[in-house]
Amino acid sequence: MTRRSLRPAALAALMAATPLALACHGAGVPVPARTAPDSARLAADVRTLAGDAFAGRLTGTPGNDSARAWIADRFRALALVPLIRPQPCPADCAPGYEQRFVATSAVARRAGLPSEMPTGNVVAMIPGRDPARRGQVVVLGAHFDHLGRAGVNALDPEARDAIRNGADDNASGVATILELARLLKARPPARSVAIVAFTGEELGLLGSAWFVDHAPFALDSVQAMLNFDMVGRLRDDRLMVYGTATATELAAIVDSANIAPAFRIVAIGDGTGPSDHASFYLKNLPVLHFFTDLHDDYHRATDDAERINAAGMARVVGLAERITRTLADRPSRLTFVRGPVTASRMGATTRRGPQPYLGSVPDMGAVETKGLRLSAIRPGSPAEAGGLKEGDVIVELGGKAITDLYTYTDALFAYAPGDQVEIVVLRAGARVTVRVTLGRRPG
Repeated sequence: MTRRSLRPAALAALMAATPLALACHGAGVPVPARTAPDSARLAADVRTLAGDAFAGRLTGTPGNDSARAWIADRFRALALVPLIRPQPCPADCAPGYEQRFVATSAVARRAGLPSEMPTGNVVAMIPGRDPARRGQVVVLGAHFDHLGRAGVNALDPEARDAIRNGADDNASGVATILELARLLKARPPARSVAIVAFTGEELGLLGSAWFVDHAPFALDSVQAMLNFDMVGRLRDDRLMVYGTATATELAAIVDSANIAPAFRIVAIGDGTGPSDHASFYLKNLPVLHFFTDLHDDYHRATDDAERINAAGMARVVGLAERITRTLADRPSRLTFVRGPVTASRMGATTRRGPQPYLGSVPDMGAVETKGLRLSAIRPGSPAEAGGLKEGDVIVELGGKAITDLYTYTDALFAYAPGDQVEIVVLRAGARVTVRVTLGRRPG
């Protein structure tokens, strides 16, 4: 049986009945002083969640279940409000944190894993301090699953069954929302804040897709959704923020929150993409997605906790807290803007058959470049064998013009492993043509 969403009035009544609502600082009650983000706490949470005990947190495995229970325990320790009632629910049943469901994944099926997996999200709430706006919600989310031992979508097949712990992807995001929960719980804003850890992102946004269809509050009560996926490798002060054009006010809000020491923010208007914010955007909700860029350890067994920049994560938390408070405290709702959505913008996870592999690493921050700039070439890859180089800008692939990551993905996935393809790049101002034999994408 599908649980019906709570309307804003019912949500406000639920939260008012909880002990946490006593911390909503009414008139005459002093507001606690601001607490700063704690880099040591962030590092410790990443180490725990990316430890071998959780075996890489692949959805549908005991490691993923244990990680979900650990996050629920953290929510409990922070005294966040549980919202999820078990189904079936006796008259006296108490809500919990775990939103359990059975996920279905074509990606898992093609990889030889069970296509149906009992799993679940973890959901909690910080009630807003303003009774008039407490029924409206800002959602903070991050996925906690990764690749486990199976190597689904892994880029290091030579590692075989090594644990891919996913410290950056995405223990860093979960640690971020836990730290944000701690800070916001200490000084609740006017609107309520939902904290959600999603499962199944790596297998096709399974957890966030389920959540938006089974939310414990009405989706039209959502002011915005902020997503954190791979925020643990800050370099050169550069932070990518997607979704800045999904509400007319968002670009200015992000800019005003970027105080000294400021980030070099790469603002990208698009609200779609291969992470959990897309599930909310497709429900006509404003979104922001925070990302510190790809690196050579992405989807490899080397994505471990010792490579995390915890001080950089603390800075991301500080920026996100300022943005969250602005969104939660502003008098009015945001003005949603819906842009064009194409199939390619939703990623290649739904494509059938063996996927071609080039082995180049796109520069996700080069949004003003006409073409696709390559930030790295993977050793031993078809790209290296074909003569592609770091800094090349792909402008044609198989005779099709390449203007961005999406046109590149569409052009590449028209081919199969083993095909030869001509690629035209700009290199030091000159057009260079190379011929590459495509490999098979690992996993």
